[in-house]
Amino acid sequence: MSLQLHNSLTGKKEPFQPQDASNVTLYVCGPTVYNYIHIGNGRSATVYDLMFRTLNALYPKVTYARNFTDVDDKINAAAAEQGVEISVITDKYIAAYDEDMANLGNLEPTIVPKATEHISEIITTIETLIERGHAYASDGHVLFAVDSLADYGKLSKRNTDDMIAGARVEVASYKKNPMDFVLWKPSTDDLPGWASPWGRGRPGWHIECTAMIQKHLGDTIDIHGGGTDLLFPHHENELAQGVCCSDHSGGYAKYWVHNAMLDIEGEKMSKSLGNFIVLRDLLAEQPHELVRLALLTAHYRSNMNWSEQLLHQSRSLLDRLYTIKRDGADLPAAPAKPITELPFFDMLLDDLNTPKAFAVLHELTNRFFKSDSDDEKAATQAEIFTICEFLNILNLDAQEWFQGTSSADAISAEEVEALIADRVAAKKNKDFALADTIRDQLAERGVQIKDTREGTQWTREG
Repeated sequence: MSLQLHNSLTGKKEPFQPQDASNVTLYVCGPTVYNYIHIGNGRSATVYDLMFRTLNALYPKVTYARNFTDVDDKINAAAAEQGVEISVITDKYIAAYDEDMANLGNLEPTIVPKATEHISEIITTIETLIERGHAYASDGHVLFAVDSLADYGKLSKRNTDDMIAGARVEVASYKKNPMDFVLWKPSTDDLPGWASPWGRGRPGWHIECTAMIQKHLGDTIDIHGGGTDLLFPHHENELAQGVCCSDHSGGYAKYWVHNAMLDIEGEKMSKSLGNFIVLRDLLAEQPHELVRLALLTAHYRSNMNWSEQLLHQSRSLLDRLYTIKRDGADLPAAPAKPITELPFFDMLLDDLNTPKAFAVLHELTNRFFKSDSDDEKAATQAEIFTICEFLNILNLDAQEWFQGTSSADAISAEEVEALIADRVAAKKNKDFALADTIRDQLAERGVQIKDTREGTQWTREG
């Protein structure tokens, strides 16, 4: 079975056929770095990390680029408010983003280009668009002429008449058409800017991605990814720029892949609703593997509902996996098949169908617990470990997972161990009432215990 991807350009699921199987190219729109990212940004990054891992399992080389937008009006406003250069703002939040990605267990992309490091390429791309009759200079601005591209709107399935009638577009004296969008805009002395043929200024948002793709990945890439919120206008405008500044017959991107949005307990995430979740705050409160697993459970093209129930279900699966890691420590070694030969991976080949893939993983855990054969347990465990390694979970020691980290007011591990020792002594002295009392005390403080042949095991409640 080959990889199938839903292509937003065609509106259907298609077999993935890279231009060059020896080097697959993937570009994903990264963050505008003026603040900490929210959990929805984390979902998108983790989805494309899974795609990167899947492609890496199938092809010898994958070049994955994810950009940083480090010049933008929001960044300018934050810098002005604090009285600092924009680099002070962007450097801080780039470092924070990288830390968040590492904590989520995401691989580093092959290339992480920044807009401010590609000003000359941006200017060259704009000059090409002007030369080809697809852009024009006006009052210190350069704008893309939407009328110059007959099929503008084909990605988002819109036509320009409907867009003008139904969308909020900027009507400005320097525009020939209200739908024309900015490629370059002038900068006053108090704003960051660079010298250009059109005067001192800075790039518009859309042009940076086109210029960076051309420099690092070529005129045509295999996959362009991002959230559905970027479909229009950002990706539509990128596509327009890309096809108009290149003679490549393959177009700008062969496959456009978009992940859906994330809701909080059934409602749209919004600061005004008080349900806005900053990713690093969540990672400080919850085990990193729990957040990662939860973000992968829903199909990437379906809206995800982030909820306490989702966290509970994800923790339950991780508990089962760590139980297998702990209880199967003495099983005989079993040969491990590569991830590409496992039914789990077959589900991912179907447009990264993580719900079906995790159903396979759940079935494997059931098989492990139901089996009476050590050889069968060992084979099942080997398959589970291969999957978990691919997903980048189950990296902790089992005891570390179950005993976990605790809040400042929670019972410490030392106190738990002391109470367990007291309980063991009480049972040895046949004081079972005291033993039961200690068990109840631990339960009241969020600690569950289990007596096994190897001794008493304990876990904190999630």
